[in-house]
Amino acid sequence: MKYSILMIALLEMFCAFGKCFNSNEDHTMGEKHNPEHNIHLLMGNKDRGEIYNLHPAEQREKMMEIVKKIDKDSNKHLNSEEISVWIQHIYRKYAFDDAKERFPVFDTNNDGVVSWDEYNLFVHERTIDVDENVVLEDPEQESLRFLHLKEKRRFDFADVDGKLGLNLTEFLAFTHPSEVDHMNDFTIEDVLSEYDSNKDGFISLGEFIGDIQDNEGGDPSQWAIEETFRFLNLYDQDKDGKLNKEEQLRWVAPNSYGAARQEAIHLIKEMDQDGDGRLSVDEVLKNQDIFMNSEVTDYGRQLHETHDEL
Repeated sequence: MKYSILMIALLEMFCAFGKCFNSNEDHTMGEKHNPEHNIHLLMGNKDRGEIYNLHPAEQREKMMEIVKKIDKDSNKHLNSEEISVWIQHIYRKYAFDDAKERFPVFDTNNDGVVSWDEYNLFVHERTIDVDENVVLEDPEQESLRFLHLKEKRRFDFADVDGKLGLNLTEFLAFTHPSEVDHMNDFTIEDVLSEYDSNKDGFISLGEFIGDIQDNEGGDPSQWAIEETFRFLNLYDQDKDGKLNKEEQLRWVAPNSYGAARQEAIHLIKEMDQDGDGRLSVDEVLKNQDIFMNSEVTDYGRQLHETHDEL
């Protein structure tokens, strides 16, 4: 079957790393905010249902533990900066846990680093040495080479200590680039090379949607409608019809500080009853369901972590 090797390669990469956490995936339902999106950000996500099995008094106690951790200046109010920093902490904690768990599987010789060959042997079951100068006639092979070159660029970009192979910190950057600030330039370069057809440094709606459109000028597909909505309402924050660098990061690196801050501002808007632009302990308790169903709790997971794990 055409592109079968390519599809297998993509599946192998997907299964090797698992699905990276993306805060925007369930943020909306159609044009409405998804209330369940909010049970991911303030506490954690082993099982969203677990939180509801706690006694209300236990829920309140756990929530207050989280509030104290977020409230860095101990003034019993949570501002947008404190919430933003905490949300990023949640993002990065679970990305690090994932990388730490996977690292020994890739480091087959147990030398404390994952080499390019070890990575490829695990993911592709063979070593890969890609020559970008060789002319390939087979479009399937050319597509595979393109994927491998992208992998190698990301691997090399993550390797910052000048030594061959990735240590655990660099492995985190390679497998979860959206969680590591120094990978932002690579992420932007990567997305522009793929989508910015006119090379102006921005991504228009047309470039964002691409060539996947219905034939003969018919009605847009459901996919095109949904992607247009995402472009206009989630990513194009300044409403100028194109994505700048910060907006591109919000799209391809949704766990960045900018995305965390947007979520913090949204949460305050939902819960701030006295209009002072921050959340008091009282407002958190009065809006317990919203707080528990937010990314600040990682959709309830943080309610089940011990004090030392947070």
